[in-house]
Amino acid sequence: MKFLHISDLHIGKVVNDFSMLEDQKFILDQIVGIAQANHVDAVVVAGDVYDRAIPSGEAVLLFDQFLTELSGHKIPVLLISGNHDSPERLSFGKELLGKQGVYIAGMKEENLVTVEFRKTDLDSQGKENITQFVLLPFLKPSQAEASTSQEAVEKVLGRYWEQEKEKKTEKKNRVLVTHFFVTDSGRTPELSDSETTIHVGGLDNVEAFVFEGFDYTALGHIHKQQQIGERSVWYAGAPLSYSFGEIHQQKGVLLVDISEQGLLEIQQISLRPMRRMRRISGQLNELLAKGQEDLQKQDYIQAELWDQGELIDPIGTLRSVYPNIMQIVRKPSGQDGEKKNYEVSESRMQTEKKDALDLFEDFYQEVREKALDEEGKRIVEELVKELEGQEGSKK
Repeated sequence: MKFLHISDLHIGKVVNDFSMLEDQKFILDQIVGIAQANHVDAVVVAGDVYDRAIPSGEAVLLFDQFLTELSGHKIPVLLISGNHDSPERLSFGKELLGKQGVYIAGMKEENLVTVEFRKTDLDSQGKENITQFVLLPFLKPSQAEASTSQEAVEKVLGRYWEQEKEKKTEKKNRVLVTHFFVTDSGRTPELSDSETTIHVGGLDNVEAFVFEGFDYTALGHIHKQQQIGERSVWYAGAPLSYSFGEIHQQKGVLLVDISEQGLLEIQQISLRPMRRMRRISGQLNELLAKGQEDLQKQDYIQAELWDQGELIDPIGTLRSVYPNIMQIVRKPSGQDGEKKNYEVSESRMQTEKKDALDLFEDFYQEVREKALDEEGKRIVEELVKELEGQEGSKK
């Protein structure tokens, strides 16, 4: 049996004020094509279907179109809710859709949703290959009367295994579809800056050994495609880059092949975006000149500008050649030729406990690449006192 493992579609996402709907439609059409070309028996969506709990009408229509196209090709879909989804909204029409081959596990239920596929395995002397998909949607520990995510998952899966033992069913392959922050002996997966979830004290961590007994675990939640440890536990990753921290990641889907003997192969298939997210660097005039000849000028651009001094509307200027420019980052070159990242330094300074003068001195040093002189310090001090006085009078 072959199936596609995808996740973290985040349909309806807006990146730097740019709607990604057109790009998402392009990539979803590509996924349908891959499913057809590889004659898959199912498509698995491991959570975060939408970017928001209350998705826009356009986002819902796009996902509806995706499901309709797969259904039209007689390709079943198995999907769960992620931490970005509303379990109740995602579960709408669950029973009706199940009759059309779209199996949904949105809300936590007493028993996990399971779906079985039976196929004659030609590679195993005609034996019947039974593959059971176990759908475990994202849930908070409190929903399982647990104190951590791992404890919650262990409780839910423990109940599932007890029920399976009682059934004494025939031999089958088992695929778990779930959406958590999975670690391997404490080693965390590689993250990107579009993932805003903060994992405090390991309370959200779920160790990969919890999934023992499953031939394959299809994960969602992390945007980089990766295997967790040495087990058959995989994040499919997001099908598109949603931040400039992801520009060097190869986005794709996972084609999983399971036979009567168990897991056979996991194939990584690359996806081609409609517009790439990429970074360009140089002085403003240089980038304008290069942009005239750039064949990929429709890409989403982050421009690193090395110019000294003030610039008048640099993003508007660059938009004349790069219409989808998203960000400008000032990176003036030091005397030693080293490019200094002003934005990173500024974020670091905000975490330090400094007074207004110290902060301004650091800021001045980063931008002008020289220390603030005594006259400048005097002017800043007077300005700060004046502003503090005005604030005090308002109170």
